[in-house]
Amino acid sequence: MTAAPVATRTIAVIEDERSIASAVAARLRSEGYEVEIATDGPAGVSLCERLQPDLVVLDLMLPGLDGIEVCRRIQAVRPVPVLMLTARDSERDMLVGLAQGADDYMTKPFSPRELVARVHAILRRVDREHAGEVPSAVHVRGVVLETGSRRVWRGDEAVHLTPTEFDLVLFLATRPGRVVTREELLEHVWGYEVPSGARTVDSHVRSVRRKLGADLIRTVHGVGYAIETDEA
Repeated sequence: MTAAPVATRTIAVIEDERSIASAVAARLRSEGYEVEIATDGPAGVSLCERLQPDLVVLDLMLPGLDGIEVCRRIQAVRPVPVLMLTARDSERDMLVGLAQGADDYMTKPFSPRELVARVHAILRRVDREHAGEVPSAVHVRGVVLETGSRRVWRGDEAVHLTPTEFDLVLFLATRPGRVVTREELLEHVWGYEVPSGARTVDSHVRSVRRKLGADLIRTVHGVGYAIETDEA
């Protein structure tokens, strides 16, 4: 008896530079993904509505609607992992993208090999979420993480975290008091380890602090980050 085939993952590539879009699509197709391309913001929103992709590779600078607005619109309809591409190597652009629901970002020019690694890592995180291998709720310093619903509460206030931000806080919160290096976070939260990854970790930590309070995650200079146990 032949085993049922595994469903192919679909990826939407929204990128106005056609050479980049074609190269990204070709590389992802070679990895077994089904890929469709849109070359402006409105077309990207329509593509996501029609395709219902498993992941979106989204350029920040797009005609019609910029990547931030595209990310906002597609996340409002249906939560979907987003890997944002940006030519502007600035902390502000990265944080704005993360705040609107992007899971990760890459600065152009980037390595196709690294892009594939990040896509694999994001999709592995999605698979782990469905596996339910974590406690139903985690309480730390006035913050509650409901792991089943992926909801986050700070006191009585619901707070939106991106999937990566949620996984970052959960990883630290389930190891209270332990200092975790950036390399460990890249391995266990992102699923890859690259030299440029340290900036990715730092940007996500800044975004989490902005949403959940500056004192939630402690920086241990030269080592990494930690979340302390609930105060007495």
